[in-house]
Amino acid sequence: MTDDTNADTDDAKNTATHTDGLAWETTGTELEYDCPGFGVRRDDVRLPDGTETGYHYVDEPPAVVVLPVTDDGEAVVIEEWRQAVGRVNRGVPAGTVERADGVDREPWFDNDPEYETVETAARRELTEETGYEADAIHHLTSVEPSNGVSQAVHHHVLATGCTPAGDQNLDDNESIRVTTTPVSELRAAVLAGETRDARTVIAVHQFLASDHAPVSLDD
Repeated sequence: MTDDTNADTDDAKNTATHTDGLAWETTGTELEYDCPGFGVRRDDVRLPDGTETGYHYVDEPPAVVVLPVTDDGEAVVIEEWRQAVGRVNRGVPAGTVERADGVDREPWFDNDPEYETVETAARRELTEETGYEADAIHHLTSVEPSNGVSQAVHHHVLATGCTPAGDQNLDDNESIRVTTTPVSELRAAVLAGETRDARTVIAVHQFLASDHAPVSLDD
């Protein structure tokens, strides 16, 4: 993966943030609920003032978000039903970064599972959800989208030189329609607030701020 920004380095810088007087001490942890896709964990914690309490949060694996672009300036987007909001969502491909060890169990049962690389996950998700393949994968940013209630990390990447290569390979609970649109139109939809999918909004903004964005997207 061609990448000017190393996600591991970014994470290390974040953990170096001054925490004196703010950090909570974790004294115990228990997975209280699990289902396909995520778990709910309860940590026993001691606050800086000595108070002992419990804290619940969603425990889920990292995810990859892929902004696929063809050589002729088209973005590959997907339309997918989202049950939680009761509508069709239009955005870019995304999915879970899977375990590298191939163990048939969810990652939240282990303290520190090993995962496949971001590039491997990005190429797999792109092909599975759209049937496209990419010449190159470029890291855009890694974010914690809701770190008050989840420890999830989303790795946003740009996939360039995308071409159709075969059929989709969807999960049992996925119904996805693939379309293409000029990158300029996707940008316009994001800037106008018409695109509600947060992962797509972040990916497009990071793309526009990167060295990979063309000088003009108005054509």
